[in-house]
Amino acid sequence: MNCAKESHFKAAKRVLRYVKGTINYGIKFCRSQNFKLQGYSDSDWAGSLDDMKSTSGYCFSSGSGIFSWCSKKQEIVAQSTTEAEFIAATAAVNQALWLRKILSDMHLEQRETTQ
Repeated sequence: MNCAKESHFKAAKRVLRYVKGTINYGIKFCRSQNFKLQGYSDSDWAGSLDDMKSTSGYCFSSGSGIFSWCSKKQEIVAQSTTEAEFIAATAAVNQALWLRKILSDMHLEQRETTQ
């Protein structure tokens, strides 16, 4: 860091304290014959009163642990609830494809479709 300030050192110390306090946290995944990736997506239509943009969200789980999630404002103004839901579903499908590839690389391949 060029020109590090006191605020940068405080932020770094805060991150290190967080890591130290959560070092034993984690999600355990066991390889099994019935590994199933499940995903959910949702959106609100025109939820932002400032610019009428919708918010998309999705999450993915296997067993009882959610390990991938996202919630963010859509980049365009959806013209209907259906369009807002379609945009959210598209983001979820893109994430599902990426997750399936990563899980396949970890030998946790799923033969069935993602639910």
